Amino acid sequence: MFELTLQLALILFAVALLAGFIDSIAGGGGLLTIPALMWAGLPPAAALGTNKLQACGGSFFASLYFVRKGMVDLRSMRLSLMCAFIGAAIGTIFVQMIDAELLELVLPFLILAIGCYFLFSKKISEDDRQQVLSPSVFAFTAALGVGLYDGFFGPGTGSFFALAFVSLAGFGLAKATAHAKLLNFATNIASLIFFLIGGQVVVILGLIMLVGQSIGATLGSRLVVTKGVKIIKPLVVVMSFGMSLKLLWSQYM
Repeated sequence: MFELTLQLALILFAVALLAGFIDSIAGGGGLLTIPALMWAGLPPAAALGTNKLQACGGSFFASLYFVRKGMVDLRSMRLSLMCAFIGAAIGTIFVQMIDAELLELVLPFLILAIGCYFLFSKKISEDDRQQVLSPSVFAFTAALGVGLYDGFFGPGTGSFFALAFVSLAGFGLAKATAHAKLLNFATNIASLIFFLIGGQVVVILGLIMLVGQSIGATLGSRLVVTKGVKIIKPLVVVMSFGMSLKLLWSQYM
């Protein structure tokens, strides 16, 4: 049974701060916050819903920082934002009706593939290159698809968005990370709305963790701007391998 104490609130605040820092750079912060919320005594659905509330803080402040630094053009992202939001909303509805076992089996290997791509690809750099998809096609394919995945399942969403921006939109890594965080904010908001409707959010705890997420995300975002590919690439690789091992351990151990 869940009971919020001062000690527990401080622990989860610290976890959220660290998760926000990592998430703003490489994604994967949910690997820390969701297990922590379940350790605190929340049932799985409430842990996922509360996690979405606190994640909104981190993704919002990271996005705000990137916009202020001129790394994101909001006007050009409107269609992708809308598609990511709609995708996440649909995914959140579907997850309540469809068996996710197949996705659980495939997901660790997908995330591992992302880590290998970032580790071995010579195309990863700070420089933009030729885009493969137009902004409109990107919105209706990558943004919508990853948004659907985030609402349906979630782990590694930031990494999937970043990979899409690098490989399909032709963005440099720092720019891709900034835009990935913006779309991740849209998907977090969409999922949160449906979790709130379902009564699966512990609001007070979520708000406490949201403050920690916001601080961590702001600090991490500054490193993206100042250090760029030097810090993003190795952290994406580490988090991708870490997520894969965590998911495989959960399934087979």
